[in-house]
Amino acid sequence: MGAGAFNRDSIARAYGRWAPIYDLVFGKVFAPGRAAAIAAAERIGGRILDVGVGTGISLPAYARSNRITGIDISAPMLRKASERVREHRLDNVEALAVMDAANLAFADATFDVVVAQFVITAVPDPEGTLSEFARVTRPGGEIILVNHIGADSGPRWLFEQAFSPLAQRLGWRPEFKFARIANWAARNGGVELIERRAIQPLGQFSLIRYRRA
Repeated sequence: MGAGAFNRDSIARAYGRWAPIYDLVFGKVFAPGRAAAIAAAERIGGRILDVGVGTGISLPAYARSNRITGIDISAPMLRKASERVREHRLDNVEALAVMDAANLAFADATFDVVVAQFVITAVPDPEGTLSEFARVTRPGGEIILVNHIGADSGPRWLFEQAFSPLAQRLGWRPEFKFARIANWAARNGGVELIERRAIQPLGQFSLIRYRRA
């Protein structure tokens, strides 16, 4: 996927095509990342924004004491999420909405936690999107990211190059480096890195937590 094709509409179309089989193909692969993100979010709890909620595969795992809002760029994905909410009677899910992560329709400091799983490398403007996450997070709240972060060299770099064709079809940037997130945080000035660690499978993904100052 070239840079010119990496835009809101192309990403929405790509995930719309994946909606019917997304859980089957990626459910187990992404399970450790989902579990890590939810566990981190629930250390704070309260009002949680799940960005890129997709088919809602994470929603049943949140404790019912939390109030969840889920957004996604893909309407077909959200239809799956709505079905899951009804099936599991998730009355703690306050809303599901089609929304651009870089232009959130929420007031400042609305949420205690913003969770974005496998999202930040799949948006046209990662830095602008992170700034929106910070804007809607209350002071003392957290931004929790789970994502693939590109290696600079070694065996994992080789694996990423082999995986690149599929990653690009999904709208990911396999070359995305942590420096982009770190540079954004330094410029933003209102967030503090409190955790960064590799998670399974094979350390391909990272959990990254920022606290809102």
